[in-house]
Amino acid sequence: MPDDDIFDKTDTLGEKLLALIDLPLFDDSLRIQTSDVACSLSLEHWQAARALLQAALLPSALVVHRAQFEALTRSCWVLFAASDAHIAKLAATLTLDTERAAKNMPQMADMLADLAKKAHPNAYQALARFKDNAWNALNSYAHAGIHPIRRHAEGYPTKLLHDVLRNTNGLAVISCMQAAVLSGRQPLQRELLHVAAQYPECMPPPL
Repeated sequence: MPDDDIFDKTDTLGEKLLALIDLPLFDDSLRIQTSDVACSLSLEHWQAARALLQAALLPSALVVHRAQFEALTRSCWVLFAASDAHIAKLAATLTLDTERAAKNMPQMADMLADLAKKAHPNAYQALARFKDNAWNALNSYAHAGIHPIRRHAEGYPTKLLHDVLRNTNGLAVISCMQAAVLSGRQPLQRELLHVAAQYPECMPPPL
């Protein structure tokens, strides 16, 4: 089992961040509601990845970490770039027909291309930098490539577990900043960054 200290501190960080974003949405539009669901899903993946890392289940944690990033990107894309037709497909009651209708939804490359044109530059750049640095390895873990095969065979260094935890925490801070936007309280982002800065041992190095 990994050393629990960084996990305990991450739990405290998480409690403080989530308390700050416990706010009503800016409005009840389908765009904001759907973006909020994806943002909440990203934060749920964060919690799951942390639990898997604490249990030293690194490959499974990284599959969830990839989903964490995808849910966050989807949230930003829905808010800033998705068409009304795309949002209607994502928000429809789940049936076989609506599943088929939504299966051609834009994926990562297309969402980032849209965000490059329509999102705030800081939001786009944070997502693009993460993808540039992590996407190939995350895909390897998701598809049983060389990364998980060799790590599973050779074992998981504690430092790697901790570094992945820090990366999940970094994405979670961005998710919380997205939640602040969805509440209409963008200035809250500075307070979220201030809280994260109090836990430098839990955060990744700047990309």
